[in-house]
Amino acid sequence: MSDYHTPVMLEEALEYLAPRPGGTYVDATLGGGGYAAAMMPLCAPGGRVVGVDRDTDALAEASSRLDHGGAAFLPVHGNFAELDDLLRNAGISEVDGVVFDLGVSSYQLNAGERGFSFRYDAPLDMRMDRSHPYGAAELLQELPEREIARILKEYGEEKWAARIAKFIVEARTRSPLQTTGDLVRVIEAAVPKAARPKEIHVATRTFQALRIAVNRELESLEAGLDAAMDRLASGGRLVAVSYHSLEDRIVKNRIQQWENPCICPPSLPACGCGRSPVAKSLTRKPVLPTDAEVERNPRARSAKLRAAEKL
Repeated sequence: MSDYHTPVMLEEALEYLAPRPGGTYVDATLGGGGYAAAMMPLCAPGGRVVGVDRDTDALAEASSRLDHGGAAFLPVHGNFAELDDLLRNAGISEVDGVVFDLGVSSYQLNAGERGFSFRYDAPLDMRMDRSHPYGAAELLQELPEREIARILKEYGEEKWAARIAKFIVEARTRSPLQTTGDLVRVIEAAVPKAARPKEIHVATRTFQALRIAVNRELESLEAGLDAAMDRLASGGRLVAVSYHSLEDRIVKNRIQQWENPCICPPSLPACGCGRSPVAKSLTRKPVLPTDAEVERNPRARSAKLRAAEKL
């Protein structure tokens, strides 16, 4: 499991999920199976854990360790954006809890050939699901400069987005960017040395932005949260652990919409749209990792946990 993604705020996630014997729970971002492994004994006897991941490597690794124990484990290959269909195809009508751990797994980052990390000179890929036809190299080759700049600015919060996009387009006219090293060299050429961040690598924000774009992570998150809420039984709980402000904002806004779905103008004396709350927030403010956890696992430092319960 350490080769994948060490589950962040595991104890806190379990506290909010509150797995019980006989329940059905979904680890919507299975990875190395850390959350699933912790949930299985808590929902035994008679319970089951569904592990969803679009990375077949993650599914194979987790399945080899989780196909035994006090509860049933069901691996499902797919994008959690399609959670409603995935559960329906598995014959599951409703579930008692869903957890989303939105971080990239350590395995994916450390597998140089996957192209997620600038630490390795590898094919510029970044696909979580390698059956998808387009990776980061194709995206950078085909998108116009303005769209590349938008992606880098919105998804990576990169202040040098326009200049990096310009350098990318100029570079690809000479030769396609095919490796992570190709991209890093372009970024380093675009960002003046004096302006480079001291706390992170100069390519960090660009790589994050491209990974989000390639995998349509934000669109998938919105769809996945809605699908999870639809499939939750009354009293069922949803927990989401995010790692950057874009994800956290989506989770926060979705929970607020579930709590207060009314679309009537504020000037109306009473609600006339007839929309009723479908969930309540269990975390008015995001739960943060302890200092001790951050010391043990530095990747937890930016994590925020939010939870909701279906009415």
